[in-house]
Amino acid sequence: MVPLTSLVIPILLSGVIIFVASSIFHMLLPFHRLDYRRVPRENDVLDALRPFAIPPGDYVMPLAESPAAMKSPEFLDKMNKGPVVMMTVMPSGPPAMGGTFVLWFAYCVVVSLFAAYVAGRALGPGARYLDVFQFAGTVAFIGYSAALWQHSIWYKRAWGTTLRSTIDGLIYGMLTGGTFGWLWPR
Repeated sequence: MVPLTSLVIPILLSGVIIFVASSIFHMLLPFHRLDYRRVPRENDVLDALRPFAIPPGDYVMPLAESPAAMKSPEFLDKMNKGPVVMMTVMPSGPPAMGGTFVLWFAYCVVVSLFAAYVAGRALGPGARYLDVFQFAGTVAFIGYSAALWQHSIWYKRAWGTTLRSTIDGLIYGMLTGGTFGWLWPR
């Protein structure tokens, strides 16, 4: 068993490595440019929504207020007419990325912390590189990827978007596993 205090450097360094890798994937490479599509007649749609001053949050249209309401003719008519929409409304104005970057880095460190916990409980000092890589990398992959799949299952997010993010998670898991394997206590 390896205590978490012995794994502070790989936890933080893997967080930094994933933060940098994800920045490259999302800002420099064209890999994620297909994640979202433009709404037809975007300006008309935006002009139509603006007067409602919808506060930031997650919304569903149409929304049934109860399971019984999902069977009502009015609700079924709205569902059949469409569109059926799930949307996230963000604050207006240019994107403020500072807070987002801080939260993403914190998330990367938390995933690495869980990877360290599992690998540290399963393996002792001097464990083989491949064993450390497998434990830490698998936990990190799950932390970065598995929860995304339910968005495609339940909320109909495009499977292509989920697949691209899963590939990101696989790479992040391998980078995390590699960092832990390299810096594992002897």
